[in-house]
Amino acid sequence: MAVRGKSINLFLMDGTAVGRIKCTLANWTGVAYKIPRTELDKCKERDDLKQSGVYFLFGTSDQTGENIVYIGQAGIRKNGDGILCRLVEHKRSPDKDYWTEAIVFTTSNNSFGPTEISYLENRFVGIATEAGRYLVKNSIDPTMGNITEEKESELEEFIDYAKIVMGTLGHKLFEGLADNSRIPKIKEAIEDEELTLFMKRKSSKSGKLIEASCKQTIEGFVLLKGSHIETIDSASIPPGIKERRLKAKIDELGILQENVLFNSPSYAAAFVIGGHANGLVEWKTENGTSLKEMENRGAN
Repeated sequence: MAVRGKSINLFLMDGTAVGRIKCTLANWTGVAYKIPRTELDKCKERDDLKQSGVYFLFGTSDQTGENIVYIGQAGIRKNGDGILCRLVEHKRSPDKDYWTEAIVFTTSNNSFGPTEISYLENRFVGIATEAGRYLVKNSIDPTMGNITEEKESELEEFIDYAKIVMGTLGHKLFEGLADNSRIPKIKEAIEDEELTLFMKRKSSKSGKLIEASCKQTIEGFVLLKGSHIETIDSASIPPGIKERRLKAKIDELGILQENVLFNSPSYAAAFVIGGHANGLVEWKTENGTSLKEMENRGAN
């Protein structure tokens, strides 16, 4: 079945792409806002930000440079305050000094109650944690609460739209690195089957058999968790690759413990062998066709 397009409306509230953005999507009751931390005061008069909703605080770790996010919920208080008040509290908190922008999800018809926002917070934390692109800063797992199957179906549909909006606003928080594999136009590939590439060689440095796999996605090349990595660096290893190998989660046996994204197949191959490599030649299909051969066929 062909994938249907989506119509998304982005309103640049301050007339600039780096300011506040309001996002709506056709046939969706949700409303999303992207708000820089420095622009919170400009949102005081917005009634929909006084409602209940779920919010995301995005930032970067000063120690590791890792992308981090905190996911929370805000209900309407007796004084009429809602999401915006909660964001202002976080801005004043020394424990939340890392975030630079917030993304908020609420509704155009003010339909979220305590049950809905608890469910959404729980699901968003779970999806973001599983995707693994950001360090989720929530110290306590939010409770899902008790909802009817009808309400669950309704909220899951809201989540599907929220995923699209989140990516549109610049954060691939809900997308796993290996989720976006593209289908190669080659004879060896079966229609609708994801393309996985493999590398297998005996290392001259350690004498160990190095076996790795990766997927080509719309973002680049994702070296897959479970790949066996040569732990000894060559003298000619590119500095950037050496640094990434030091930071990556690799156990004492040389087994990669996470998916890692690279811009090119050669960088992915160099990471695996610990030295210079031609990824177009090193990465092959299960049938032994190199990436270079595949791309040459696709161009014909």
